[in-house]
Amino acid sequence: MRIRETSAELPVFDDDAQLKRVSALGAGSGPMSGFEFSEASVRMLTVKDVSLTSGKIRSVRAERASLSGVDASSVEISGCELGPLRWAAGRLSRVRFSDCKLLGARFDQVSLDHVVFTGCKLDYAVFDGVRATGPVLFIGCSLREAEFTGCDLSSALLDGCELDLASFGPGTYQNCDLRGNDLSAVTGVHHLKRAIIDRAQVMQLAEALAAELQISYGDDPPG
Repeated sequence: MRIRETSAELPVFDDDAQLKRVSALGAGSGPMSGFEFSEASVRMLTVKDVSLTSGKIRSVRAERASLSGVDASSVEISGCELGPLRWAAGRLSRVRFSDCKLLGARFDQVSLDHVVFTGCKLDYAVFDGVRATGPVLFIGCSLREAEFTGCDLSSALLDGCELDLASFGPGTYQNCDLRGNDLSAVTGVHHLKRAIIDRAQVMQLAEALAAELQISYGDDPPG
């Protein structure tokens, strides 16, 4: 997948029929490879210290989901409702989240490399100490009131996303591509040093900064 100058490798599966259907994730003692976990509804999804490789997670609904120390490589996660999801530590490589509802999700100290979120609802999500070691793309996602803090997003791209009251805290944003989004209602714009925007977005950033500084205009009627 490629958008402008940013491209990411997606999971590739030769034959879905070769994937082994499983009833749980990380139930065994070793890594999981060539699997499909789908059409499940659980109260609590807990996965810890396991490696997930070449698999699909489809249409899974969990009231709560906790993944700790989980590495995922060439994994597709689609049509899932995992809320609130907490993914702590671990590394994701060639992972695609598609049409997932991840309201209030929290990603803590996770390393992302060739990771794509498309059409996902990530409102109120928190990305804390997340490091983009390779391309990370958010495409057509809702990130209302999402929070990025202590992150390295120097290899990230956001395109066509809802960013109302999204907060960008201290972190690294050099070459983070923010073109194709309305930035007028984000907060923490002073942290977005060396990010990439369109010239038309300069006025949006000015509007966001004015709101953040609670600027008033001399020609406004008294409040």
